[in-house]
Amino acid sequence: MSDLLRRPLTEIVDRLARRDLSPLELMDATLDRIAATHERLNAFVQMRDRDALRAEARAAGERIARGEGRPLEGVPLGVKDLEDAAGLVTTHGSIPFKDHRVDHDSIQVARLRAAGAIVIGKTNAPEFGWTAITKNLIYGETRNPWNLERTPGGSSGGSSAAIAGGLVPLVTASDGGGSVRLPATFTGCFGLKPSLGRIPHGPDSQWVTVDTATHGPLTRTVEDGALHLDIVAGAHPLDPQSLPHPGYSYRAVLRHLPAGLRIGFSPDLGYAVVQRDVADVVAEAAQVFEALGHHVEFVKGGPPEAGREWGLVNCFDLASRLHPLLPDHEPEFGRQFLWGVKHGWKMTPEVWGAAQKRREALNRWCAEAFDRYDLLLTPTTPYDPPPARGPFPTEIDGRKLPETSVASFTIPFNLSWHPAATVRAGMSRAGLPVGLQIVAARHRDDLVLQAAHAFEQARPWADHWPTP
Repeated sequence: MSDLLRRPLTEIVDRLARRDLSPLELMDATLDRIAATHERLNAFVQMRDRDALRAEARAAGERIARGEGRPLEGVPLGVKDLEDAAGLVTTHGSIPFKDHRVDHDSIQVARLRAAGAIVIGKTNAPEFGWTAITKNLIYGETRNPWNLERTPGGSSGGSSAAIAGGLVPLVTASDGGGSVRLPATFTGCFGLKPSLGRIPHGPDSQWVTVDTATHGPLTRTVEDGALHLDIVAGAHPLDPQSLPHPGYSYRAVLRHLPAGLRIGFSPDLGYAVVQRDVADVVAEAAQVFEALGHHVEFVKGGPPEAGREWGLVNCFDLASRLHPLLPDHEPEFGRQFLWGVKHGWKMTPEVWGAAQKRREALNRWCAEAFDRYDLLLTPTTPYDPPPARGPFPTEIDGRKLPETSVASFTIPFNLSWHPAATVRAGMSRAGLPVGLQIVAARHRDDLVLQAAHAFEQARPWADHWPTP
């Protein structure tokens, strides 16, 4: 059963539907594995009652037996602790919210539940998703199944550790500056930041002013990610930015990658500093598309680095949400996080205008790039995962890192709204996963998934997972 827990979601779903596996057997194995790995990984930080979960699994088994099984009937689901799930506490990894129990699901969780998934608990996340290292003052740090001394990334680090560690077949994740793609890379998973609005956001307590974050699949295989997206995509009235359903199944078109694509490969976007062995692995992986019959061209230069502007806008949004709590709860927030919140007060009309001009320059670069290329390839992360408690490196191979550091390749496409995925390109000298990022024009989530799937078929990874 432990081997089954490392298998793709699609395989588990098929076995449940054929009744080769019962939801109760799967639930028991899942809960046992979470308990057995908790001290080492700390991926799940909040769990529902075991008896209640077993009762839901029995009910799922009965529906399958009656021929009434839904697409995810009986599949255990972990929910990132920045997202709401009815009956559980959404702490945001922050002490002032440690008792913030909610009575509703997010739109995404509601759609996954409606498809038959069973919410089992919450996965760890850094305070309000602030950093790419998953640790907080409530639950401590989460560790990478490939190397317990390293972080699984963030902010979806608990979710990525749960997938790579074989704890659950399905999780939720979100990406505001790389928070799906970075942890997916650090743990060797597939991760997709869809086009903005592809998966609806909310419900929320205030109008969403920061338009860089989206939910996205973080899975063992590309097909798993397509299945996840099929179930949760589509417009919702509570999210004014949400996109209509595309009118087709992403999973159904997965194997229909067009021939002869024009592909640009940028090893650094003109400003990033990349660990040498990581750069070598990614460059070699990019050439897989040449072998598949596409034309890969080296891209010189890149967009303006907009990490500072991205950070300040996000700090301003956090400040708008949390400023009522500061007089009474300031000592309870993490120091670095609190610095970020207070940094938001530096926003002025002049700073806002400068940020938007830089973002428009990025938009123009992307427009030119995707006029010339069907896909853009880059590294996903510039270096191996940092230690589980940090810090991030300040230089790599004797070269000083830019301000965007770990998110040098991911932030641009949050700001530009383009769909971007990461696939496992290979392993670094340290024996840790390396990611190749695949980006397409806005709303071409289908093309990103098709390219990622073609790469996975050429360089399969789903049979190679760590044993923490």
